[in-house]
Amino acid sequence: MKSIAFHAAVALLALGAAGLSVKAQTPPVPTQAVAADMAEGEVRKIDKENGKITLRHGPIKQLDMPGMTMVFQVPDVALLDRVRVGDKVRFAASNAAGKLTVTQLQPAQ
Repeated sequence: MKSIAFHAAVALLALGAAGLSVKAQTPPVPTQAVAADMAEGEVRKIDKENGKITLRHGPIKQLDMPGMTMVFQVPDVALLDRVRVGDKVRFAASNAAGKLTVTQLQPAQ
């Protein structure tokens, strides 16, 4: 009697030989989880010409960063059109190659 794993392996090999692939499906990330990962802050300065925004922010969990005021890069200056100086915002940031970058930005509700 052959195991289920053996039959699964044979089926995958057959699909591969037929030029088909089996992709693992990952469930979508719930909107609440994405929103929970966003930090809160206040816009202190907008520099569209240089693609930068200065935020006074609370802790940024994913960067293990305490609250402070700092300048972030913005990869798409269109993000800056959504906010004005003094606005309360929610944002996500990354530290790619040593450059702190705002990857998502939205007015706080």
